[in-house]
Amino acid sequence: MYAVITCGGKQHLVTEGQTLSVEKIDLKEGEVITFEPMLVASDDGASVKVGTPIVTGGKVTAKIVEHGRGEKISVIKYKPKVRYRRNVGHRQPFTKIVIETIA
Repeated sequence: MYAVITCGGKQHLVTEGQTLSVEKIDLKEGEVITFEPMLVASDDGASVKVGTPIVTGGKVTAKIVEHGRGEKISVIKYKPKVRYRRNVGHRQPFTKIVIETIA
């Protein structure tokens, strides 16, 4: 069984028991979150429900495992002939979740 959910402005294809990193969610570790606006749902490939735009009555529950920050990326700005150089780093925060049930 799989489903397509939206979280943080992105769409994710999820299955039960899958571990997933999504945009930061402001809940504590160990709490349960439900994703109600499910876009696509399927039962073992036999029947596929496609929402217009969402599947009614469907929900996905997930448990928050941990919060963290991604790897550092370096943003370098440079303009020639004017002695302008900037080096800025960025680490994107994320939340790791485990998909428990798809209903």
